[in-house]
Amino acid sequence: MGLCDIHVIKEVLSRHGFHFSKSLGQNFLTAQWVPERIAAECGVDKNSCALEVGPGMGCLTNELSKQAEKVVAIELDRALFPVLEETLADCSNVEVVHGDVLKTDLSTICNEKFGDKKVYACANLPYYITTPAISALLDSKMFSGITVMVQKEVAKRICAKAGSSDYSAFSIYVQYYADAKILFDVPAGCFVPQPKVDSAVIRLNPLDKPSVAVKNEKLFFAIVRAAFNQRRKTLVNAISPAFGGRLDKADILSLMKTCNLDERIRGEKLTLEEYAKLSDAADDLLKSKS
Repeated sequence: MGLCDIHVIKEVLSRHGFHFSKSLGQNFLTAQWVPERIAAECGVDKNSCALEVGPGMGCLTNELSKQAEKVVAIELDRALFPVLEETLADCSNVEVVHGDVLKTDLSTICNEKFGDKKVYACANLPYYITTPAISALLDSKMFSGITVMVQKEVAKRICAKAGSSDYSAFSIYVQYYADAKILFDVPAGCFVPQPKVDSAVIRLNPLDKPSVAVKNEKLFFAIVRAAFNQRRKTLVNAISPAFGGRLDKADILSLMKTCNLDERIRGEKLTLEEYAKLSDAADDLLKSKS
């Protein structure tokens, strides 16, 4: 069964009375090379397992089943279950479970379904849950690799480096926990319904330990968020909210001097290493004042 064949898709969905849900951001692949390449480049093999988020018609699920020892697919839309029962009938190593990735305890499901096997996560993520879904996958610390298809502009932001207009607080969050790489682009014409923007597939390789060492992780991310919440402002004027009123402008200027940072610099110019240094200096200063 050609699960990316537009005629097959329409025929199967029609037979099951399925209608696309705009609220769930459903777009199914119509280009077979895409799931084949995702399965080939996600890292999974016969000695490991795959957790898929949002199987849709099951085209990626089917390809993963050829590569992995076992595949578990989490699907939110119950209307797709009879569709998947048909399209994945020949995949004996696949289990489809109902759930919402944003509400599912990923560590529990991985332990229950895969035991101590190495697990890789794959997903064609709806655009509206991209950031929280990636955060959930990373925060679970259960995956040897995370390969997801996202809006192309989001992929660029995730992988952006300091100084780039695409660089954001989410760039730093992801790169703190993982190596991020864009694998390939996927044109909008590869989907039905066709979205208005192109997509890209990215692979995140979680790190054994964060990419930079910080004394106070909560403070580190508070400074990063504050810097990008008001990215047009200089860093000195932007990050004050991160300290809850405990540091004044003179204190922040002192921190900038300690870290050899120009007081006119903006947050988008700082590397992860520079944010770590600034965070540690701020932590020391806050402790000295307490």
